[in-house]
This record gives sequence, C-alpha cells and structure tokens, in this order.
Amino acid sequence: EFFLIFTLDGLLQVADWSVTFENPNPCAVKGSSVEFRCSYNYPDREIARKIAWYKGQFIDGDWKRIALSDIPSYQNRSEYLGDLQHNCSLEIQDLQDDDAGYYYFRFDTDKYGRRSKESCLNITISVVNPKRVRAGDTVTLECGASCPLSTTVWFKDGHPVSKPNFTAQAEDAGNYFCAVEGQESVQSDPVTLDVQYSPLNVSVEVSHAGLLTVGSSVNLTCSSAANPAADSYTWYRSTGSSSVLQVGSGQVLCLPSVDLSHSGLYICQSRNRLGENNSTQVLLTVTETDSEYEGKLKCT
Repeated sequence: EFFLIFTLDGLLQVADWSVTFENPNPCAVKGSSVEFRCSYNYPDREIARKIAWYKGQFIDGDWKRIALSDIPSYQNRSEYLGDLQHNCSLEIQDLQDDDAGYYYFRFDTDKYGRRSKESCLNITISVVNPKRVRAGDTVTLECGASCPLSTTVWFKDGHPVSKPNFTAQAEDAGNYFCAVEGQESVQSDPVTLDVQYSPLNVSVEVSHAGLLTVGSSVNLTCSSAANPAADSYTWYRSTGSSSVLQVGSGQVLCLPSVDLSHSGLYICQSRNRLGENNSTQVLLTVTETDSEYEGKLKCT
C-alpha cells in the first residue's frame, strides 16, 4: 500500500462556533509527513480550556473515538501545532498503512464542547491489467490514488522502467513498484507481473558426440523456456526424403541399441497450453563396424 489520502470536512455548528480545515484534501506519501491545517472559533465570552485530536476505531464491535495521545503508535509521530486560541493544526510524521481511518478534532470551553466532522484517510495502489498476462498483451502500470499525484516513476526489480505502457514479453516478468518523482526512497509495495508464454529456445542435447556405431546407446534430451513449463514433448525423425516420422515422446528420447535405420535428422516439439515450438534439427549418423561394439552405453 502506498498513498495516504486525507479528506477533512469542517463543521459549522451555530453562529460563532466552527471548525475549519484549510486543506480539505491533502495527499501524502507513505513514510512522509502530513499537516492538518485547522482553525476553530467560539464566542468571545468563552475560553478554550481543552483540545484533542481523536481517531475512530472499532473496539469490541463498537465504534469509539480514541485520543491520539492514548494510542502508542502516535506518541512520537504526532505533534499538535496549534494553541488554545484558534489554531488546531496537527502534524503526523512517518505515515504508515495503519494511519488509515477517521480523525476528529474537539475543543471544550468552560460551558460547551464542540467536535469536527470526521476526516477520512484512504490508501490505494493498483496496477491496471491483470497481474498475470500473456506475451503480446498490453500492460499499463499505474499508481492509483484518490487525489492528484505528482509525476510518478516505476521500477522493475530495482531498475528504472522507461515506459509505463508496453507489450509484455517473457523478460518483462518481475516485481514492479512505483514512487513519486523526487521521493524515490519512499516506495510502494511491489506488485508481481507474471508473463506467460509458449515454449521458446527449444534445444536438444545429445549424450554421445560424433558418429554412432550399430548397437551403441544414445540419449536425446529436450529443453525449453516456457511459462507455464512445457508439459508435452514429441520427437520426430526425418530420413532425408519428404517423410517425417514420430519416433517417441517425453523429455528424453532413449535409443538403447541403434542400427542404420536410426540415422536421420531429429526434431523435438515442446508444448504447453499456450502453444508449441520446435527445436532445430539434430543429425544422428549410425555406421557399421566389423567387430561387435564393446562397452555399450546403457540408457539412463
């Protein structure tokens, strides 16, 4: 959560009795300070004897107004800037998420007490578009708030983001946060962007380098980058003619005892629910030998 928005409405009681907020819609960033600029009036014949700021809280199911002086978290962060005349301004420092809520000012004279209307504090931050997108979708990053903001800047995994609008690619996945320009040390909570895509960079690794002799063993292992991870692998072999044969499935194609018919170009097709992609061709060449091949490899 990032932005703290205070909405303060003054209350006019009767003639000569009033509480007025000079900045009815101040907006501040978490970690910074905010000042409630406040004034109050009463008849000249009265004398203000007591003032206090309160925060509304639910306690045991009941709505109560608790003096800030009685809330431990405000002890070193709130400062009354006013007096017992007409100034009721208050400053709250190092704003935190828990500062959200309703605030009230009250003053008492010898005969009467008057309280302001409630003030409302809201906290919002949002990223437009789902947190999970597909490659090719348009993403718009936005710091949301209920009041006008200064220029905002965005970061991905700690690095500046040049544009808040972009077409999602696999490399755009990561943790994003925003800040107000000039106050980059005060940052929003991170929002994770998950970019999903069909298999990319499909490749095949061969366990045996070079020529293969009849009767030897070889493994072909397929790998790819995909989100979600590939859940299907299919193997094909081209014999040099126009025909292509499906020769296996699974991430590893095990050929425990090759013969001349295993020679050819092998392709792995990797698939997830978003699509499929093929590897480049890998050539296997099997040659005859005059003597029985010794020390055959075993498929693992």
